Amino acid sequence: MLWIAAFVVVLLAVIGSLVWLALWLNSNPVADSPRGSAPGVLETTVTPPATPLPLPREGVTPADYALGDCFKDFDPEALAATVVACDTPHSAQLVALFRYPEAETYPGAEALKAKALEACQAAKLGPAANNFALNFERSFPSTTSWESGDRRADCYVTAAGGNVINASVLP
Repeated sequence: MLWIAAFVVVLLAVIGSLVWLALWLNSNPVADSPRGSAPGVLETTVTPPATPLPLPREGVTPADYALGDCFKDFDPEALAATVVACDTPHSAQLVALFRYPEAETYPGAEALKAKALEACQAAKLGPAANNFALNFERSFPSTTSWESGDRRADCYVTAAGGNVINASVLP
């Protein structure tokens, strides 16, 4: 009986300690900004209009891609793309992006790759996404493009079969 009482006291102490730790972590302002996380803005909701009409628009540079844009014959490494209306055949759509502050120093390729993955994980897809075989692709600045002012880590959904998507995959 004495062992059971001791066990209960230890169990209550452990539970009390965990509750205290959870409350302390929740009230600690550093907990809201994990160590090593970059300040910036994650965008996952389209604010119309995306790319200005009329569409299609050829020669749109990556810096001018807008969240929700749909792309014909998309190549994430190209210097320009053709933005089309999402209800016409296309092969990719920009579904999330992370913008680093202008004053931010180059965080390195691995950190940028991780931030683009974070953007992909935060992307909210609508029901139309279930109608297509889609993959996530990430794009992020090189050291050269960072020096030119590129501060975006982008997440796209793409279709391996070419221009087979014919609807926006965003909600």
